Amino acid sequence: MDETLDKYDLQYGEFGDDASPSSKRKPGKAYKNVMVRELEDAVVKNALQTTYTPSRFEEEWLLAALGGFYQDNFITDVLAKVKGGKEANVYCCLAHGVIGTELLAAKVYRPRQQRNLRNDKMYREGRPTLKSDGTAVKGSDGRLIRAMNKKTTFGKEVQHTSWLMYEYTTLATLHEAGASVPKPYAVNDNTILMGYMGSQTAGAPTLHEIDLSEDESLPLFQEVMRNIVLMLQRDMIHGDLSAYNILYWEGEITLIDFPQVTNSRNNENAQMILERDITRVCEYFASQGVAYDPQEIMESLWYRHEANDWIRCEWLPDAPLQEDEFTI
Repeated sequence: MDETLDKYDLQYGEFGDDASPSSKRKPGKAYKNVMVRELEDAVVKNALQTTYTPSRFEEEWLLAALGGFYQDNFITDVLAKVKGGKEANVYCCLAHGVIGTELLAAKVYRPRQQRNLRNDKMYREGRPTLKSDGTAVKGSDGRLIRAMNKKTTFGKEVQHTSWLMYEYTTLATLHEAGASVPKPYAVNDNTILMGYMGSQTAGAPTLHEIDLSEDESLPLFQEVMRNIVLMLQRDMIHGDLSAYNILYWEGEITLIDFPQVTNSRNNENAQMILERDITRVCEYFASQGVAYDPQEIMESLWYRHEANDWIRCEWLPDAPLQEDEFTI
């Protein structure tokens, strides 16, 4: 503790003369805030001894991302990094006993200067910007609106928060509706804590890594389509659905990665985005022996969506196409 305090003595000058050790005045507010925050981080770091060994440059932001979940009794350990990406890493975490499940997945977005978020303008059309509490930014909030329009550092952080919160709130809505998605448990500025599929050392593979058995292909295709319908019934389109964003574990599928979820009523590109999702799904299942015409499915679903008529959802033809009849 003495060494930690010595470090702060050396940093006094960064916060103005009023924080100088030789000054008779009390340390400034900025100094106090930094001191408290870093002392709290030091306590968590000493207490959270993880099985997983992060890299030198990974350790600090991983601690910042997961420390709060440790303090709030969501997790007790980080067992492994199961997925690395340009935007986020996914870690397998040991859940606290009060949670009621053994493992949780932590999707940790990379620090802003290291991540490469996709161009989300097409997906954001027609949907409000979300704040960190999940509520929409109001038009009267001039400060936020100006920051986003000017694309300032703060404005970019607001957009990042909205991107993350759309994933979290979408998971919450769809899980409540009975969709095959991970259950969301908690969220902070840079991380979503959710249900986990896989072993302690390896996450569940995605469908594009799997060759399905004959008796699995049709039921799993129907399950994916059931989820697409559940989303449309709530005016949602996944926006990036393919075999790369569907996990397979112990005979069941789980849809993941929802930050780009699209509003099917207010986005002028919605029909095209839905058609792309359905086509990609059909392409994969055609390779697994279950071939349906994506255009026929698309037209049926979009008609139901436009009419808001889901009483008889006849999205699936009576029989699949023969392999040589299937075209995209």
